[in-house]
Amino acid sequence: MSSDAFQIYRDFPFFMEEELEEIFQAHEKVVFQKGDFILKEGKTANEYYILEKGLARSFVNDFNGNEVTTHFFVENEIVIEVSSLFQRIPTQENIVCITDCEFRKMDFDTFQELYHKIQNLSEWGRAWMSQQLFVYKQRSVEIFTLSATKRYLHLLEQKPQVIQFAPLKQIASYLGVTDTSLSRIRKELVSHPKKN
Repeated sequence: MSSDAFQIYRDFPFFMEEELEEIFQAHEKVVFQKGDFILKEGKTANEYYILEKGLARSFVNDFNGNEVTTHFFVENEIVIEVSSLFQRIPTQENIVCITDCEFRKMDFDTFQELYHKIQNLSEWGRAWMSQQLFVYKQRSVEIFTLSATKRYLHLLEQKPQVIQFAPLKQIASYLGVTDTSLSRIRKELVSHPKKN
């Protein structure tokens, strides 16, 4: 299979070609519309997705009932709520499509079967999880150590699709700023791009 969505496996150098083929074949192509939920708060995740086309986000509702974006998923990233999927517990997060989306999906039972059958898949899983822990740790540190402008520029550099397609309110909540502050940051960057 030639889908770019599977590059996440191909980047791991130890897979044999037949292992990759078995993993690729275990994925089913699924399509969601803009606004569709992939996972809702209170439900237990039963699938593992790779985003092939589109943009999605995860969010929680804070104690006041406001949506707070916790993550943006862009093309060729894994869309997963790890705790819910692997601990088999209801999620606190929602995952929703910002645009029409195409995914490669594998159900939990199939994933578990392959995970135990293909040693390299479990090695790949450990490597992926370590890398994700690093990413989340980095993000939590940046919330306190970088200015809102720098956090915005970092998001623009890492995931330009988010700036292009996500509503301002969702981006602001992800960055930990108000809509008004984010509007001001955007205006300042347009007026004085060299200052930052």
